[in-house]
Amino acid sequence: MTLDPRRDPRGFLRALYDAAVQRALPQAVTAPFLPPPPTKGRTLVLGAGKAGGAMAAAVDALWPADAPLSGLVVTRYGHVPPAYRARPGRIDVVEAAHPVPDEAGRRAAQRIVELARGLSADDLVLCLISGGGSALLSLPAPGLTFEDKQAVNRALLQSGAAIDEMNCVRKHLSAIKGGRLAALCAPARVVTLAISDVPGDDPAVIASGPTVPDATTCADALAILARYGIDVPGAARAGLDSGAFETPKPGDARFAGHEVHLIATPQQSLEAAAALARRHGVAAHVLSDEIEGESREVGKVHAALARAVARRGEPFARPCVILSGGETTVTVRPAAAGTPPGRGGRATEFLLGCAIALHGQPGVHVLAADTDGIDGVEDNAGAVVAPDTLARAAALGLKAGDFLDRHDAYSFFAALDDLVVTGPTYTNVNDFRALLVA
Repeated sequence: MTLDPRRDPRGFLRALYDAAVQRALPQAVTAPFLPPPPTKGRTLVLGAGKAGGAMAAAVDALWPADAPLSGLVVTRYGHVPPAYRARPGRIDVVEAAHPVPDEAGRRAAQRIVELARGLSADDLVLCLISGGGSALLSLPAPGLTFEDKQAVNRALLQSGAAIDEMNCVRKHLSAIKGGRLAALCAPARVVTLAISDVPGDDPAVIASGPTVPDATTCADALAILARYGIDVPGAARAGLDSGAFETPKPGDARFAGHEVHLIATPQQSLEAAAALARRHGVAAHVLSDEIEGESREVGKVHAALARAVARRGEPFARPCVILSGGETTVTVRPAAAGTPPGRGGRATEFLLGCAIALHGQPGVHVLAADTDGIDGVEDNAGAVVAPDTLARAAALGLKAGDFLDRHDAYSFFAALDDLVVTGPTYTNVNDFRALLVA
């Protein structure tokens, strides 16, 4: 297939996104990291995340048919691959809510805790961890109610806190995250296969690190709550103040001999997209896979870079595509009285900020989408921006700034028929952004 960025910029950008997703699909990346079955004990598979269903399906297909295999993995509603849903394998896959936990996720986490108990040193635990596991694997610390966990989670999501900050708090209010799952599995050997969705690829941050020791402290969690003005129930504050909610730390003997393998990362996906662009004669530049900050502000910065390339050929020559990843944030401000809450996620808010800052710059086309296929809680992965985006919106009487003010980017791009809808991709290496300067 020949991709022509001049004739079909939208198709070109979508192909880059598809290449990034393909690079991170569990069936394509799992085999090199699987350990051999234990000679004496059993193999138990535990896990959580948006890629959990696909990871379970990959392990089940690759594991020897004559080797015992069982376990439980929890994933987001609608994120079980159709083939595995139609013909379930040896690993039980259940679905729960994301980004705010629900009762199904709590029950799944409780079942995982029960499965982890009573293992021997002869047993092998394969932990399949991917982004989204923080919400999907939700079990309150002793003394907290599930409603407490839900309320803190909602407040964190709306606060503008970075993912490592949110997960620091989540770990310390959990009975299973922050290394506690691996501690429960002792003395069994634990091998973690992780798909990274976080800047820096720190396994302790991915899904709040249920199988790795945690270097953060209760004091760190309290500081984050204070920084963002988040009030927590009295039982949560008491547990943090007293240190009762402290997590297992590096050097804990229960982690001895454990292995962690990153089987897919954001950088690898960006490099796959860049390679595809270069094969079709377009220079590709990967800015970073660790970009954070307010989505709209990150959009403005990307727009400034694209304008410099389009107008002056600096710092890159045209034609080129500029790629970036990471995890931006949206600090949600309350809607005005009588105004319904806006719809949208990080990708579309990035794009709306970018479109406004581009001012219809000729030759610049942009796609931003979440690699799990879901931007926030909507049905789209992201959207696209073209040089005529603002003009088409104005013709419909739509003011881009008004939509941005009320965090309603989804509605803006839906009205223009510019949403990118993929459905669940069964993986998750976080934000994908591509700016084509033709």
